[in-house]
Amino acid sequence: MKWRRMPVGPIQANAYFLINDDQCLIFDPGGEGNKINQYIKEKGLTPLAILLTHAHFDHIGALDEVREKWDIPVYLHQNEKNWLTDASLNGSGMLRGIEVTAKPADHLIEGDGELNIGPFHLETLFTPGHSPGSVSYYVKDADLVISGDVLFQGGIGRTDLIGGDQETLLTSIHEKLLTLPEHTLVLSGHGPETDVQTEQDQNPFLNGFSL
Repeated sequence: MKWRRMPVGPIQANAYFLINDDQCLIFDPGGEGNKINQYIKEKGLTPLAILLTHAHFDHIGALDEVREKWDIPVYLHQNEKNWLTDASLNGSGMLRGIEVTAKPADHLIEGDGELNIGPFHLETLFTPGHSPGSVSYYVKDADLVISGDVLFQGGIGRTDLIGGDQETLLTSIHEKLLTLPEHTLVLSGHGPETDVQTEQDQNPFLNGFSL
């Protein structure tokens, strides 16, 4: 199983592809739908679904363009089920003259659980704090977690947007992400990848915090 990061959109949010043979899952198509669709076509991939870590505008900007091209379902946590259609919730309402919306998700995630899509086996980890419906996707077979804007290399998600809460975010990170195997790769919503052990040892926002 392979993964590919593709920074997209005006603030370079990371879209991800999880690839198994010629099938793939798409995570957070935040913009530049043509670029995403072209990559899928060039690689001869068959997309099975789009999974959203959360519904902020920079992670959903190309959602409809990609889902309609490949006719695939979208997964999102139920706490943000109204965010795709509401610019005031997804944050794009703050941008002058730019409202980002999309059609509602096809499947709503309720919390921690298992998600099996074709050959892909994922664990959904409910990790609120950056947003009320943030989900991290742990793929044990590939030793990685796609964390959205929850955890970054040397940083954590901002909590000053709708439904954000720093204490909730820190609890999510400590209880859901730092408990994964230390070698687990963390694929973040912005910037480079990191791993659980590095953030446990070196992340200045996490050191010294205890429940």
